[in-house]
Amino acid sequence: MATKAISFGTGVSVNFQHLRAFHAIAVEASVSRAARRLNVSQPTLSQQLKALEERHGVSLFESRKSPLKLSETGKQLFRLSQKLFSASDDISEMLGGAVGLDGTTLRIASDSPPYAAQLVAAFHRLHPTVQLRVRIGNAREVIEQLRQAEADVAIASDPPGDTLFAYEPLYADRIVIAIPAGHEFAGATCFPLAALQSETLLIREETSRTRAISQSLIAAAEIEPVATIEMHTREVIREAVALGVGVGFFFSCEAPPDPRIVYLPVEGAEVGFRLSGYVVCLTDRRRSALVREVMAIVETLRPLSPVALPGVEKRSGR
Repeated sequence: MATKAISFGTGVSVNFQHLRAFHAIAVEASVSRAARRLNVSQPTLSQQLKALEERHGVSLFESRKSPLKLSETGKQLFRLSQKLFSASDDISEMLGGAVGLDGTTLRIASDSPPYAAQLVAAFHRLHPTVQLRVRIGNAREVIEQLRQAEADVAIASDPPGDTLFAYEPLYADRIVIAIPAGHEFAGATCFPLAALQSETLLIREETSRTRAISQSLIAAAEIEPVATIEMHTREVIREAVALGVGVGFFFSCEAPPDPRIVYLPVEGAEVGFRLSGYVVCLTDRRRSALVREVMAIVETLRPLSPVALPGVEKRSGR
């Protein structure tokens, strides 16, 4: 996506304090939270933001209603301010030791609630004073949040290769099928794919990686379910399976214990139909203190992957 350069006018310098106020408000999506973060009053922060906008003739937020949403110009400026304050952290670290994380906010976008919770738990144990915010979406949505500087890191399955981003592998997972506990194959060790020809299949939205991989599996086997019903969340599909509406594909990390449901490996899905998950950040943010700490934690979480990652010794814990 092309990014239009921001121009503030010839000879007009940017007030660093006003820029810091904007950056904090953009990170927090709230003037009140940003004021607490910077330890200044809300009116002072609001005045600094207003002065920045008026001095340069720009509107940086779509409105003043919370949660605040950046305008297109605001998004562009935020990407630049992230680089500026990241460089400032790097300089401080080089000259005076490690940058503290106290009072900062880590924004995580994830297409996998279990892995988001895992990362939050590990990060919070080490940094209890850092504020954490998590947004859940599909892989395409969370990468777009990262691209638009609405998240610091994203957990995404099979993200697109792009030099804009830096990637760290987090997990690999296998596909399973969820069937009602009373199903004829509930006692089997593996679900025969041909049996789908007599089943109603519950599927995710078109942008879902689970749907894409399961459809590839079905197409390769040249079979077709009796019917399909589209449902947009894992939770709804699990509940529908439990109620006997149909069967559905999941990845093993998305298969919490439920006495009403049996999860089985799928015949023919052992090789070639797996999911790889990554922690992704903007390349120019890779060296920031906050992102470096996230990536260090990722290394400790890799051994919990359902399918062992190359060069990583798997340990129990899932």
